[in-house]
Amino acid sequence: MSVKVLYTTTATATGGRDGSARTNDGTFEVALGLPKELGGAGKGNNPEQLFAAGYAACFIGALKAASAGGKHAKVPADATVAATVGIGPREPKGFGLTVKLDVTLPGVDRAAAEALVAEAHEICPYSNATRNNIDVVLNVV
Repeated sequence: MSVKVLYTTTATATGGRDGSARTNDGTFEVALGLPKELGGAGKGNNPEQLFAAGYAACFIGALKAASAGGKHAKVPADATVAATVGIGPREPKGFGLTVKLDVTLPGVDRAAAEALVAEAHEICPYSNATRNNIDVVLNVV
């Protein structure tokens, strides 16, 4: 697979799940904390939250790209994507992620919404990165 890179960014983390991360250009900085469910204090954000926010935002962009050609319904201004990311142990070792995308497209009939979501799932870079790696459930709300 070949990618014509149009944009790059770098973020640096310090301290792991109980540290911090920031982009090298200084426009984003976040305190990180291990969730209580994984034995931490639950203070700060965690990588799963960041992944969920990024995937949700990126998927809306993919919806817009899919609808731009006129083949699919137009994405309403109040469209939302709620990305739920789960983490837990996997066999035989290590940890794995799961993702559920709840897509809300107000005013778009269900069949048209499902077709648009399926096309966006083929376009979205997060979907392409996770395909055959992470279980991703698409749900039109």
